[in-house]
Amino acid sequence: MTDTSADLVILGGGSGGYACAFRAAELGLSVTLIEKDKLGGTCLHRGCIPTKALLHAAEVADSTRESSQIGVKASLEGIDMDGVNSYKDGIVTKLHKGLQGLAKAHKVNYVEGAGTLVDANTVEVDGAHYTGNNVVLATGSYSKTLPGLEFGGRIIASEQALNLDHVPEKVVVLGGGVIGVEFASVWRSFGAEVNVVEALPHLVPNEDESSSKQLERAFRKRGIKFSTGVKFTGAQQTDEGVTVSLENGETLEADLLLVAVGRGPNTAGHGYEEAGVSLERGFVRTDERLRTNLPGVYAVGDIVPGLQLAHRGFQQGVFIAEDIAGLNPPVIDEAGIPRVTYSNPEVASVGLTESEAREQYDKVETFTYDLAGNGKSQILKTPGSAKVVRAADGPVLGLHLVGERVGELISEAQLIYNWEALPEDVAPLVHPHPTQSEALGEAHLALAGKPLHVHG
Repeated sequence: MTDTSADLVILGGGSGGYACAFRAAELGLSVTLIEKDKLGGTCLHRGCIPTKALLHAAEVADSTRESSQIGVKASLEGIDMDGVNSYKDGIVTKLHKGLQGLAKAHKVNYVEGAGTLVDANTVEVDGAHYTGNNVVLATGSYSKTLPGLEFGGRIIASEQALNLDHVPEKVVVLGGGVIGVEFASVWRSFGAEVNVVEALPHLVPNEDESSSKQLERAFRKRGIKFSTGVKFTGAQQTDEGVTVSLENGETLEADLLLVAVGRGPNTAGHGYEEAGVSLERGFVRTDERLRTNLPGVYAVGDIVPGLQLAHRGFQQGVFIAEDIAGLNPPVIDEAGIPRVTYSNPEVASVGLTESEAREQYDKVETFTYDLAGNGKSQILKTPGSAKVVRAADGPVLGLHLVGERVGELISEAQLIYNWEALPEDVAPLVHPHPTQSEALGEAHLALAGKPLHVHG
């Protein structure tokens, strides 16, 4: 049996794991990174990157279909899924090779294989023990389903949806969260009939209600059907299709049922419980500094309760590396992590929703700037808005954006929220014209008491 020691052993090579490995190596720590699949994890290979490649292909399809609206003569002949998948896979392959090169450049000891936590200092892979002064658990998540609803045949998860070799004629999407509405958006752009089922009252239910309602209006206009506030009761599939039953007695017929009811923590089978790690509903319990109940053992990413976002895991990985290295980084504010749904239109936010703000503060002010008044948004022909929530006479508490490409604005919004800026601090900043960023400027000007391009 081989014993390999390092300052840090990381179990899982997704966004959180590799970020932790690279940052720790930069800080002079020796690192062993263990991954049973491919470096980059779900985000790179089965999540963020390939889905956004599909969404860009969908955007090109929509732009072609609507080109006559801006005087360009073009026609959409169809969707070549072999070509789309080749484009998507090429991006993933290039980024994967880049990550492999970075691991070598950082002199990270990369170990391929399934790891099991033996104790607070040891991970076993194929009989070999890898010991570290500290251990980071970063094993990610998996696609969940509902009791009695098994994947297989015409009932698929997002992983299978990413690799379809055809565009289905009719699809039912079970779950109106981020994953569900993104795939609904793609398939509709590719020409499919789509019906989304969400048990909660709105699509993207974790977003500000005004953002959810705008997305729902846009989906209706695009011909995407959806049922909210209704629960799924069953699904039956045959060689010809799948029938989905709802609690209101309605049945939906489709070629495929995409189950997009969230992701569960991938903690089973890794020895966590046996080694004494405290779990709750399958998630690893940590303190605000991401320390587990075992001394020297940290957890990062989707296995830690909270937002399941690649950039959250990435930042947590950097935080842990710096914490272990003695830099004492500040605790990550979960509300300050930007959130983006890359559907058409996009939904982006950071900070508190209006309802959350009103629960926590006595007096709250909001302003919503309609993108109809923004020149670049009119050029792009996108409806939407920029909504700012502030404490009365206090800092900005939340920012909520809807519209094409607004995900590119959320980084400025993140700075505003995380620096606890007042609208009066943001109002003097110059936003280049014509850009969609002017919408953020206009909203803050209005809350600062000096609205410009605002009616009423």
